[in-house]
Amino acid sequence: MRRVSWGLIVAGILLGVLLAGSGVGSAAERGFKEVDFPTAGGIRAHADIYSPKEKSSTLIILFHQAGWSRGEYREIAPKIVRLGYQVMAVDQRAGKAVNGVPNETHRRATKKKAGTNYLDAYADLVAALKYATKTLKPQRIIVWGSSYSAALVFRLAAEHPDEIAALLAFSPGEYFQKEHGTEYIQGFAKRVKDPVFVTSSKAERDKAKPIFDAVPVEKKILFTPASLGQHGSRALWERGSDNDVYWAAVSVFLEEYAPPAPSD
Repeated sequence: MRRVSWGLIVAGILLGVLLAGSGVGSAAERGFKEVDFPTAGGIRAHADIYSPKEKSSTLIILFHQAGWSRGEYREIAPKIVRLGYQVMAVDQRAGKAVNGVPNETHRRATKKKAGTNYLDAYADLVAALKYATKTLKPQRIIVWGSSYSAALVFRLAAEHPDEIAALLAFSPGEYFQKEHGTEYIQGFAKRVKDPVFVTSSKAERDKAKPIFDAVPVEKKILFTPASLGQHGSRALWERGSDNDVYWAAVSVFLEEYAPPAPSD
């Protein structure tokens, strides 16, 4: 287990600053293709696929926070691609829109009168993983969640250990206490066997840390900024004054525990 110190992320900060200052690049660099795939309730879920110029053996699946869409990652995804990864940014049915990007999965679920709460959206995480495994066929898959989906990726990793190589969680918490009690996500975290990265705002640390502590692996990083920080993956948006340190911490984790090419 490691908690990221400032000394350990100096090199990462340099990379983070470079990425944060580069914008989203040219049209070709930020280009993506839109795909549909089947999910529960006879619904076609929606996602954006971003691919590097050189084929990548590792795919990162990005899940957004409540009320939002895959638009949470329009600025973030191209920067991850420049680190050498293929990226899949998913619309879950629990969401609506952000950054001018409407949530197509939510629209379709609503049209079919399907449930659109946080736990209903778990089916879309499973469906995205299945699509990635069967259709995109990367050698390794990393899952990345934001807010409520940062909690659900622990369940996804626990229930699909052979398909997931690492996990990043931005502001996870026990968001399902009404349905399942105060340690629901911790129960799944105890079953995770792959490298884990957890971060949050400073105020959310006490909610995220018990989940982090429940993970039994040594290859894990807990990062809390010295500043107030941000909720969810928007911590990486350029408009945040501390986005560079978040990027640095993410870069350290990916480079050390989940690089874009398998080590074996």
